[in-house]
Amino acid sequence: MTLDIMMPFYGRIDHFKLAVESVLAQTDDDWRLTIVDDVYPDLSAGEWAKSIDDPRVTYIRNEVNLRPSRNYRKCVTLMQHPFAVIMGCDDLMLPGYVARVQELTTRFPDAAVIQPGVEVVDSDGGVHRPLADRVKALYAPRGTGVRTLAGEEMARSLLRANWTYFPSLAWNVARLRRHEFRLDLDVVQDLAMLLELAKDDGTLVVDDEVVFRYRRHAESVSAVTAPDGSKFAQERVVFGEAARDMEALGWQQAARAAKLHLTSRLHSAADLPKAVVARDAAGFRSLARHTFGGLGVS
Repeated sequence: MTLDIMMPFYGRIDHFKLAVESVLAQTDDDWRLTIVDDVYPDLSAGEWAKSIDDPRVTYIRNEVNLRPSRNYRKCVTLMQHPFAVIMGCDDLMLPGYVARVQELTTRFPDAAVIQPGVEVVDSDGGVHRPLADRVKALYAPRGTGVRTLAGEEMARSLLRANWTYFPSLAWNVARLRRHEFRLDLDVVQDLAMLLELAKDDGTLVVDDEVVFRYRRHAESVSAVTAPDGSKFAQERVVFGEAARDMEALGWQQAARAAKLHLTSRLHSAADLPKAVVARDAAGFRSLARHTFGGLGVS
């Protein structure tokens, strides 16, 4: 079964080349890579991509800059096979990624989404374990090997802490197309989509075998939007809607996790000093609101 690898591109060219080369180095050659250039100003990246002599690689340049959410939507329309990855243009597949995902999709053909094993690296590619990832790991499903989550268990787990890594996820394309990536969100589209899949009776498959490297660095959208509070403002929207939807479904534990969103509050609290250093009063107020607001909700 061919795996679609969609790669929205807008970022550092050196990271982009490494990301593409990591796909070309897969031990299982049953994949198709589609690069969707979101009008990055430096045309050399596109020229390099177009020079790749491999029929499995397609390069597309958008006519206008779509920004992340609209580009994700475009990627979904271009998917041709049952499972697909929306890979970050700064991330890395280890050589066994496609092979492992193929094993898991064969074993779980009806899974809504698959989370393979991931390790975090820094801007230079060194293995990196920042505080946010160490905290997220505490909330990941217990056990070893391959596990599955569905329904309220899946929603509650993700609302306590989104321990998944969006660029590494293998999505069931038919299920993904039942919903759409939201245009009002820049940094938490993945959580919103995962919650939709949980509500839609989807199954999340989790694996331990590390086959992907997620790059966490200061230039990422998430990192840039955290200190000014805009990332957390978007998270409040998602958590508020989730609390409402979980209660409507009778998923009380998941609803409580959405109302509390403890790890998200702790993350915003950690960014408060950054806003102080930047003398960003509006950002500080936004972060403080996210950190301390609504704590009286049961």
